[in-house]
Amino acid sequence: MSGSADRLPRLLALVPYLMSHPGAQVGEVASVFGLSEKQLIDDLQLVWMCGLPGHTPGDLIDVSWDGGEILIDNADTIARPLRLGIDEASALLVALRMLAATPELAEVPGDALPRVTAKLERAAGEGAATVSTQVAVDVEAAPDALPRVREGLTRGRRLSLRYYVQGRDEVTPREVDPMRVVVVDGRAYLEGWCYRAEAMRLFRLDRVLGVDVLEVPADPPAEAEPRDVTAGVFRPSPTDELVELELSAAGRWVAEYYPCEQVTELGEGRLRVALRARDEDWILKLALRLGDTGRVVSPPDMAETVRQEAERALALYAHHS
Repeated sequence: MSGSADRLPRLLALVPYLMSHPGAQVGEVASVFGLSEKQLIDDLQLVWMCGLPGHTPGDLIDVSWDGGEILIDNADTIARPLRLGIDEASALLVALRMLAATPELAEVPGDALPRVTAKLERAAGEGAATVSTQVAVDVEAAPDALPRVREGLTRGRRLSLRYYVQGRDEVTPREVDPMRVVVVDGRAYLEGWCYRAEAMRLFRLDRVLGVDVLEVPADPPAEAEPRDVTAGVFRPSPTDELVELELSAAGRWVAEYYPCEQVTELGEGRLRVALRARDEDWILKLALRLGDTGRVVSPPDMAETVRQEAERALALYAHHS
């Protein structure tokens, strides 16, 4: 915690600590905050110059450390530790519940996560705990697939998958050297080297129809690197076709859910967005899902395909109703 970016939050925690531990020794406090004694003295010298507006001796915090004993006074305005707001505490509680539901931790012994969650709920107060319990955390994964995937990871063995590709509505065989299981947006994915694609791939576990653990050691090539999924799973390619959509206020979620290259406000809550379509089936399903809350405006042939598919779907619906 010695970097300048960490100094302000450290000082805001240091003053309440010293107020509640009068006479604490320099070496003891430095150990608590993970600092050298010199770094702590530098912080104390900065605290000594802080206080209320006016900057007279009576406005500034009074701190001394003669003989190694730290005494602090005139710091009542920041004597209490910082408290999380309801939104901050709620976000942390939801994240902890998501962490507890991840496949990697579901079977880990111990009660560390429940204890941390309980402590945070007590510290945050009733409001944050109530808000966070109203959020359902559900990790989607095929129950039969996950244990075998975990076995392959633990034993370092190649996996044979039967995988449903939704965009092409087909089941494909895959041999995969597993590298990890990740959870993104509440869905569990197996990430590994796919020998069919000869590249790293993410496989949604709820689309894995069968898994066999092969007696072949997993040996991904040197170029196999896990993908950064902090921004989501979908990563468009510059070679994917650029598609423009017009969205009503009810369809604005597209701009938040998918990476867009351009977003233009059209007034009255409407948007025009440009995004990369990984294939025609994908954009077709997105357009049909939007219904009357959005439409494809370019390229023209894509817009025509969507119109024809929508008419065909309506005709089938009318025929069966």
